[in-house]
Amino acid sequence: MSISSSAPSSRHQVGVVGLAVMGANLARNIERNGFSIAVFNRTWARTQALIEGPARDARRMQAYRTMAEFCQALERPRRVIVMVQAGAPVDDMIDQLLPHLEPGDCIMDGGNSHFPDTEARVKALAAKGIHFLGTGISGGEEGALWGPSIMPGGPRDAYAAFEPILTRVAAQVSDGPCCTYVGPGGAGHYVKMVHNGIEYGDIQLICEAYGVLSRLGGLSASELSGVFAEWNRGELDSYLIEIASKVLAYTDPETGRPLVDLILDRAGQKGTGKWTSQEALDLGVPIPTIDAAIWVRNISARKDERVAASRVIAGPPPVPAVSGEERRALIQAVGQALYASKVASYAQGLAMLRAASEEHGYDLDLIEMARIWKGGCIIRAQLLSRIQDAYRRKPDLQNLLLDPYFTDVIATHHAAWRHLVSTAVRAGIPVPATSASLAYVDAYRAERLPANLLQGLRDFFGAHTYERTDREGSFHTQWEASAQ
Repeated sequence: MSISSSAPSSRHQVGVVGLAVMGANLARNIERNGFSIAVFNRTWARTQALIEGPARDARRMQAYRTMAEFCQALERPRRVIVMVQAGAPVDDMIDQLLPHLEPGDCIMDGGNSHFPDTEARVKALAAKGIHFLGTGISGGEEGALWGPSIMPGGPRDAYAAFEPILTRVAAQVSDGPCCTYVGPGGAGHYVKMVHNGIEYGDIQLICEAYGVLSRLGGLSASELSGVFAEWNRGELDSYLIEIASKVLAYTDPETGRPLVDLILDRAGQKGTGKWTSQEALDLGVPIPTIDAAIWVRNISARKDERVAASRVIAGPPPVPAVSGEERRALIQAVGQALYASKVASYAQGLAMLRAASEEHGYDLDLIEMARIWKGGCIIRAQLLSRIQDAYRRKPDLQNLLLDPYFTDVIATHHAAWRHLVSTAVRAGIPVPATSASLAYVDAYRAERLPANLLQGLRDFFGAHTYERTDREGSFHTQWEASAQ
């Protein structure tokens, strides 16, 4: 690892700007995979922490103190990866880079930017001759270091410039690197946004399974860890189930108690989940599992209110925990409900991607989206291979639930699913994401919904008109007159 205040004799293949945890780990990943890399951070202290710490032996990495020196050190056309907080910091960093760039150079934003911002940056920079690649990166700090799932979107020329690097540093699975060209404009950040929405739903479903088994099954954290480990050997095999088992097994060294029992039940969100719900509303695509996961996080943040409400709002009397054969049956039912809910959640997310692809002209390949999520990312799961198979069987599949494998999952799991939801409701245990997933399936499979009354009411108060089942056309009724 070296430090420079002047241009090197041989220029670097790529540069990374922004050396917080994700940026620093991605830079180390790039260097470890054989690429010469320049690094820069707004504050020298953070740069120093990297080059004198975890990257001290990185021979192909060089740090620069100024933006001008950093850009001068890159081979032409320049490839710059920006790893800063979404929003204004990205624009600020682009403004700092531009005086030192030339037409044909490429900037890649690897943060969690909102896709409309990426769309605007692609257009604005194209007018200056600069290519811009909006890239979703999933996998957390470990993924960034050892191989994340990478979702690049923007001009194909920009992807071509970065492709040799991104496909090398991405997670590798049996059918290739977990990186592919997603689509034009903001497609990469759009797919990452939906990925994060699915992640929200997945986590909430797991938490509800944990809540039911701990309260109705009386299972300790240690026992629950064993249940999750067993689930991870079957159809629920996934990264989140795996780490849930590990979190549940962890003992607090200070108290000797399960650490999970000592963690305050208050959560937050960074924005990508909210964006997913907002965009789904704009598209008219139902994603109730993700919506439920978001509002539960929001209500969890109101801890003081919940504590006060628990003392004054009536609910059912406490239900004694089951044991023996009843406990084993409960564990089985919860596992089946969790898998069926997970299927419904992925069906919602993929239906949203399908609609967005048409709306925004992204031309998304859903087989490829499932493939690049199979390694490195937070929602990687055995289920994704089944999703690939479904779209191979029918590339224009309208909804994942219509594929034979998934219709069979619903057929074999729905009885346990319904039993779990009804049992939890009777006991006063909230399972909003699990019940929303079930309601989504029931609504999707309903030949007739009560929206006929809805249309009648809208026509009554707003003359919005309605259609009829027995004739073509649009109709309006003077409801007061007919009622008399």
